[in-house]
Amino acid sequence: MKAFMDEDFLLSTKTAKRLYHGVAKAMPVIDYHCHINPQEIAEDRRFDNISQIWLGGDHYKWRVMRAGGVTEDKITGDAPDREKFRAFASIMPKLIGNPIYHWSHLELQRGFGIMEPLSAKNADEVYDRCNEILKGCSARSLIKKFHVEAICTTDDPLDGLWEHSRMADDPSMECKVLPAFRPDRAVNIEKPGFDAYIRALSDVAGIPIRTAEDVVDALYQRIDYFASHGCLCADHGLDYCMYEEPDLGAANQAFSVAMGGKRPGKGLADAYKTFVTVACARKYARENWVMQVHFGCLRNTNQVQFARLGADSGYDAINRRSGVENVAPLLNAFAQKDGLPKTILYSLDPTDNTALVTVMACFQGGGIPGKIQQGSAWWFNDSRFGMRSQLTELAANGVLGCFVGMLTDSRSFLSYTRHEYFRRVLCELIGEWVESGQYPMEQESLERLVADLSYRNTKNYFGF
Repeated sequence: MKAFMDEDFLLSTKTAKRLYHGVAKAMPVIDYHCHINPQEIAEDRRFDNISQIWLGGDHYKWRVMRAGGVTEDKITGDAPDREKFRAFASIMPKLIGNPIYHWSHLELQRGFGIMEPLSAKNADEVYDRCNEILKGCSARSLIKKFHVEAICTTDDPLDGLWEHSRMADDPSMECKVLPAFRPDRAVNIEKPGFDAYIRALSDVAGIPIRTAEDVVDALYQRIDYFASHGCLCADHGLDYCMYEEPDLGAANQAFSVAMGGKRPGKGLADAYKTFVTVACARKYARENWVMQVHFGCLRNTNQVQFARLGADSGYDAINRRSGVENVAPLLNAFAQKDGLPKTILYSLDPTDNTALVTVMACFQGGGIPGKIQQGSAWWFNDSRFGMRSQLTELAANGVLGCFVGMLTDSRSFLSYTRHEYFRRVLCELIGEWVESGQYPMEQESLERLVADLSYRNTKNYFGF
């Protein structure tokens, strides 16, 4: 019987062990999509206790705590931090098969040297040991500890990027921290508060916004501003992938309705969103940015809790009406408008994997390896099973060797172990293919492949 999460965790073959320990383990981390607060890096934040860094803002953990019977005061409420930690520790033994169980123990192992399983029995001891180690840690020291070379934060077009400027001028910064452009509030016209947001965008851009074309002009101005701060990518978050003919008249009609404080119908809203998204893609292509498109999320399903806690508090789910059928016409519109940038597509619905990979193949080209990418297994899919499914589908219908690999999509400075988890799953899968005779045992080729998928493809694709 194997020891609990030992050095060969998930590595079931000799080939997998050799590739992980000899290649993947030592590769730097490029975290090209996360939700870390750049201010915390700029100020080199220190944390009073493990609950602050581990449970604060982590809706992944909040979901399982609720399902495990923990009351809300010990999740997002005002219970003492030690009590919150005890509550999370108490449900850990129930999380068999859940990636949060693995991630949490990897974080304890790599961040704090704690190798034993966490439970209610040792919660106080682990809490105190972690807190003692945290006294000597800070945001930047944790980034260095996990060998993170570059980070892309997620930033609104209104953001002045003061923290990014501060870090760019700081000679003590060892990690590159760049902004990523996230224009969701200017694109998703059907969302509450759109009209107020557009007025704020007008003020920041210094452009009167009266039409959909004016929105595009304002976003272009902000893209130029982000580019001047080293930005290399944009990220669009959509509840579903939409497509309507990007007609200016329909887009302006939708805009007029929304600025009047009303919600436009779906057809008009999709026409506006398509118009603005196609225009953004054209600008990204000119800037040689990477465009990321996340879609397929059913947001804020529990309206009672949403009213109490707001967004990103653990009440989102998979949207089976993801709009995957609109990916092809949307990419086609990008191409027809001379604006098909390097693009990474993520659907939250794992049943979209085959469709997504086959559509991507129709838009490759330009001499760019993997110009159109399927994003790594995202959110509810970044389990061992979900990662293997995504990697296997991409290999079967695409070119796995060009894949840009893993990201954290996280708000925690401990979550870089998700890259380790991905690399272990990757080496496990490759090892199985090699040892079953599906791929040759050519050490140099295998090492190059693993290094590319762990690090080099990301670095080259984004241009870090």
